[in-house]
Amino acid sequence: MTKYLVTGATGQLGQLVLGALSDKGIPASDIAVLVRRQEAAADLDAKGYSVRIADYSDVEKLTAAFAGVERLLLISGSEVGQRLPQHTNVVDAAKAAGVKFIAYTSLLKATESKIGLAPEHVGTEAAIKASGLDYTLLRNSWYSENFLMALPQILETGQHYGSAQDAQFSPATRADLAEAAAVVLSAEGHEGKTYELAGDEAFTYTDFAATIAGLAGKEITYVDIPEAAFSEALVAAGLPEPLAGLLANTDVVSQEGWLFDDTKALSGLIGRPTTTIKEVISSALQG
Repeated sequence: MTKYLVTGATGQLGQLVLGALSDKGIPASDIAVLVRRQEAAADLDAKGYSVRIADYSDVEKLTAAFAGVERLLLISGSEVGQRLPQHTNVVDAAKAAGVKFIAYTSLLKATESKIGLAPEHVGTEAAIKASGLDYTLLRNSWYSENFLMALPQILETGQHYGSAQDAQFSPATRADLAEAAAVVLSAEGHEGKTYELAGDEAFTYTDFAATIAGLAGKEITYVDIPEAAFSEALVAAGLPEPLAGLLANTDVVSQEGWLFDDTKALSGLIGRPTTTIKEVISSALQG
């Protein structure tokens, strides 16, 4: 019987979770993966994973896809604005299919956070708690990789723009968060727990610029600009206006600490220090 199922298995985080489960000695034959299209999972199928086909909008197909699964990892969807109904469908289907446990990748400090992404996560957490299933909430901080999106421009101009002033960030790499998800999915004892998952090390944008400068051997400075100006700059860089506005506002509200946590729950789960932003930047610079 297939014991585990990972949603979003073809995404960046999902693939890393599968790798982390493999590192724990769990064979692919014990793991199902949920995808929307069979062709998207050809590689996973070849590796021996049980490929289940379903869309988050179809509870009936989701229920069939979850047949025989004991422990499910719901990786939050990518369609901002549609995630709450989609996630609720997953939870309803999991309950109908007899799934025993669900882990969910939520957002750091979700229930208090002023970040625009938080409400969908809060609603999903509530749906999971109301389902009666055993659960663990994995409240993930910002990915460290998110901070590298503007790295080419930072290196070219010698300036890093943002609207966070001296906000503290404690992001974590996808790989570290994936390892934590694999720990929780593959072992009992985490039921009913909510983990605030962040990197061990915090930094400001000024620190971030200085780290790039030290590694790249050139002068880099952080330039703080108003939220509206930052949003406009992101649009000019090619981001859709809603996303640009969301990211600019995230910078502003992060001054209240919504992307900072010093409990070290993540390193506790994975049993080692988290990957530092210096290591992440260094790897990116080395290509």
